[in-house]
Amino acid sequence: MIRRKEVRGGRRINPMMNTYRSHSVRETEEIAEQFAKTLHPGDVVAYTGDLGAGKTAFTRGMARGLGIADEVASPTFALVHEYRGSVILYHFDMYRITDFDDLYSTGFFDYLDDPNGILAIEWSENIDGVLPPGTITVAFTVLGEEEREIKISREE
Repeated sequence: MIRRKEVRGGRRINPMMNTYRSHSVRETEEIAEQFAKTLHPGDVVAYTGDLGAGKTAFTRGMARGLGIADEVASPTFALVHEYRGSVILYHFDMYRITDFDDLYSTGFFDYLDDPNGILAIEWSENIDGVLPPGTITVAFTVLGEEEREIKISREE
């Protein structure tokens, strides 16, 4: 069952709800900040959605929710950015990954083994076949210029 909640003005998000509507970048970040408080080291968060749908903004909010003060930027050309706080947030961009050799060369599998890390993966659909059980999927749908639907689900 999907429940909907509109988030405005910093209201807390119930982590059991899995569909949210954001009306701005700030609200996307707030949703992610609250969501991050439900995460644990070892979690893998896989993003899907079009270019400009809010994936990096969501990661900025996640980093804030994890107590990370670093500036978060898209890892498009670096493939992975590392942000350190009480946990390590590894922010991947798999847009250019086309095969297993490409993925292997990123060191992705080593990051999965880090017991202190949380992985946030943009363009995860490019590596869908290697995502571990229990991966959390965050799907972004553009509804308007600033409006987004964000669906969060955990693979069983």
